[in-house]
Amino acid sequence: MSRTDAPVIDPGAGPVSPSRVRAARTGVAVVFALNGLAVASWFARVPAVREALALNPGRLGLLLLAMSAGALLALPTAGLVTQRLGAARTVRGAVLLVAAGLVGIGVAGALGSLPGVAVALFALGYGSGTCDVAMNVEGAVVERRLGRTVMPRFHAAWSLGSVAGAALGAGAARWGVPLAAHLTVLAAVVLVGTLAGARAFLPADPAPAGGTARRGAGVLAAWKEPRTLLLGALVLIMAFTEGSANDWLAVAFIDGYGFSEAAGAAVFGVFVIGMTLGRTLGTIALDRWGRVPVLLGTILLAIAGATLTVLAGSGPVAVVGVALWGVGASLGFPVGMSAAADEEDRAPARVSVVAAIAYTSFLAGPPLLGLLGDRVGILHALMVVSILLLPALALVPVARPPARS
Repeated sequence: MSRTDAPVIDPGAGPVSPSRVRAARTGVAVVFALNGLAVASWFARVPAVREALALNPGRLGLLLLAMSAGALLALPTAGLVTQRLGAARTVRGAVLLVAAGLVGIGVAGALGSLPGVAVALFALGYGSGTCDVAMNVEGAVVERRLGRTVMPRFHAAWSLGSVAGAALGAGAARWGVPLAAHLTVLAAVVLVGTLAGARAFLPADPAPAGGTARRGAGVLAAWKEPRTLLLGALVLIMAFTEGSANDWLAVAFIDGYGFSEAAGAAVFGVFVIGMTLGRTLGTIALDRWGRVPVLLGTILLAIAGATLTVLAGSGPVAVVGVALWGVGASLGFPVGMSAAADEEDRAPARVSVVAAIAYTSFLAGPPLLGLLGDRVGILHALMVVSILLLPALALVPVARPPARS
């Protein structure tokens, strides 16, 4: 790689056989995909839960806050847990909460229990947030061992899982599959598959002598690093760009364009297909041109796509905007995580900080868009996405790897 902003490859990483690294790459991809399957299975059934609980947009936004709160509370400690226990053990513990959350959402939703759904969403968010940090740290380690950009493809695996979750959710809505049955089966698949994938993770590096990490590797120190904080701001905006679509696209097309519940879930599928394509092909662009120009181009595409989605005035044309929105939003989060993990020994702390900042968008975004949607409609409320992406363009240069001494 000739670009100065291409990923930093750490040649000092411990010796691991190529076959072991390839196995770890597959294991990480599986964990990413199943995490995406779990989260998208919930997002695809948001309209069903809304109907079961008879929620208006504002109250639905507050309910969505429960999942974001769980994730946000997990993130400050997820880096420390990953550093202490290793990525594999952290993922195995986190997926238990993810599976329990999915089952709880299905059962509580079927019973019409708003508090029950909120508690289950909190568990899903806490488990997913913890898993998010651990799998990104492991993905960055594998990326360095391979010596080429692969992090976006791990996130593409997440998007593929999301496509599957959206498709299954649309099918379940179309054929009237009970919410509890749908999410319980998905929980079992996610649990078994994630446990199997984590077994292939690379062995955790031994702790430095004396049991202490390299100076500056702690989470508190990472909160004082300007580059880490600016990366967090960039990923926050990109997380909002992605998360607002996850939370509200299906509802926006139902309310704004008159789509059915199944068609609304299918529109969400179009978005995640765009995300998947962007992340799959984006690795080639990143290795050829580097992080900064590629991110600038994709953010501009996201601005255009989100604007078209809201202002098209026609459902089919708006779906084209959704596809562009998905491609444009595809690289910001994975590249930001990869940038936070440029130095392996500091990766858990920095990824934890960047993720914690980013997840505040998942905390604040749903209720704010819901309250705005009460006034102008959810579809028009999504115009906020295009507006917030404009300052992200100025933050892109911070993703360039630091100069190596």
